Amino acid sequence: MRQRAGLLLLVAVVVVVAVLSRCGRGPSVPATGPNGATTGPSGTNSANANGGAQAVTLRGFVGGEKINFLRDPDVVKILRERYGLDVNFDRRGSLEMVEQPLPAGQDFLWPSSQVALELFKESKRPFLQADIIFNSPIILYSWASVTEALIKQGVVRKVRDAYYVVDFPKLVKLVNANTSWSAVGLSQLYGPVTIYSTDPTVSNSGNMFAGLLANILNGGQVANDATIGKVLPTVKAFFDRQGFMEQSSDVIFQQFLNKGIGDKPIIVGYESQLLEYSVTQPQALTQRREAVRMLYPKPTVWSSHPLIALTENGKRLSAALQDKDIQRLAWQRHGFRSVSGADNSAKAFPIEGLPETIENVIPMPAPRVMKRILATLGGK
Repeated sequence: MRQRAGLLLLVAVVVVVAVLSRCGRGPSVPATGPNGATTGPSGTNSANANGGAQAVTLRGFVGGEKINFLRDPDVVKILRERYGLDVNFDRRGSLEMVEQPLPAGQDFLWPSSQVALELFKESKRPFLQADIIFNSPIILYSWASVTEALIKQGVVRKVRDAYYVVDFPKLVKLVNANTSWSAVGLSQLYGPVTIYSTDPTVSNSGNMFAGLLANILNGGQVANDATIGKVLPTVKAFFDRQGFMEQSSDVIFQQFLNKGIGDKPIIVGYESQLLEYSVTQPQALTQRREAVRMLYPKPTVWSSHPLIALTENGKRLSAALQDKDIQRLAWQRHGFRSVSGADNSAKAFPIEGLPETIENVIPMPAPRVMKRILATLGGK
């Protein structure tokens, strides 16, 4: 009997050990990241580069122009090893991300303008904080022959190797008057003078250009409730002449480079785009360096990039992105001008005509004025 009882006890012990091995050694506890921080609503962890502490995975929406920055291996490494963060993101237009309903589990939004931030605030949806991480001015991209023709028209002027649009109202008149390219000395180009932008009702670069255009047509003063009505018809006519408009800044920029002068002689973009391209595609840039021109409107507007933290982990990401080494990489590899005092020397890029500083900047119209502009351009 004793032997039989002992055998039964041994079997019971083996079963208990097996169950514990399969199910764990104790009660479950909340997953934690480095320094004991609990994971956010995104709820996943991954081992860091050293195979030690766990890194919190965040989820959010970003503008397309920042995708290469967030995929930069050194940026990823710093975020993971110094701050215990992995970033999982999807591309969204700046207006789209702040105006449409958010799916569950988002830690942050990263649009490309303060106007988008103000529109988000007006929606009364909760967030914890918003910090501008870096900036890039809105500029025009064109080609050498087009630039020379605009210089002869008195629209563009070269100052210390940089090209500035010094008479934007005249350029707008050329567009809205349906002036042909041949009339300005470019008979090799088909059709009327046109400046191509992204759809301002969806994409930030087009949206900011619409605000800049309204300011310029308002005598170089910020368009407001009292003055916007006078310039809106001209703004609408300007955009209507484009026909179909792309919804992504990176798409229109790639088309500009790949299809050449005959497809899009002038486009609206961010300064950061060509700077990043010079680093990621140096051989391709060498073939185009003598042809592509960066034209800086006088004045222009800043495309600021505020990170909207929806959770505590979003706040951690905002702080991490202000790391001095991340800010340095943001400029030297991706062309974003720092807001933290990092060196933004033009010598970092193999591009002529890059100003050290952007000196002629005008504020964007207030959000309620921009809403009126977008409603008009969207046919509402």
